[in-house]
Amino acid sequence: MPLTFRVVAARGGWLQVQLPQRPNGSTGWVVAADVRLTRVSYRLVVSTEDNTLTLFDGGVRVARYTVATGTGGTPTPHGSFYLTELLSPTNHGYGPFAFGLSAFSEALSSFGGGPGQIGLHGTDDSSSIGHSVSHGCIRMTNRDITALAHLLPLGTPITIR
Repeated sequence: MPLTFRVVAARGGWLQVQLPQRPNGSTGWVVAADVRLTRVSYRLVVSTEDNTLTLFDGGVRVARYTVATGTGGTPTPHGSFYLTELLSPTNHGYGPFAFGLSAFSEALSSFGGGPGQIGLHGTDDSSSIGHSVSHGCIRMTNRDITALAHLLPLGTPITIR
């Protein structure tokens, strides 16, 4: 997987980047000449109150999806994050695609053998969509996550509120 960062500031020949690690919101500095920069016109906004994910392109709302988010005991963390990786899960239940986010659970230090990283993924249980039922991940229908997997580049910002 390529290592992906989200640039938050630039000074001289340095870039301040958001890091995909704990604690959420961590930043660091990298030499600008050592990275390849790309612009991303897309952004995602998730409402944990409404269980919706809205896709924007260049500031224009393109689509709104109903999603499942975290429960009271394992909430989906709020903040500004980005898509770090795209996987085709082999674990049952996660649908055909899963984006890893730069966000980590604030309730779980690990989950399913991993570090408690939050994902945006499909689900084999479509009845969960529209409810707060996950361990913190954002679930979409398999059709919707497939559409986003073919559209969104890594580095796409996602705001969760």
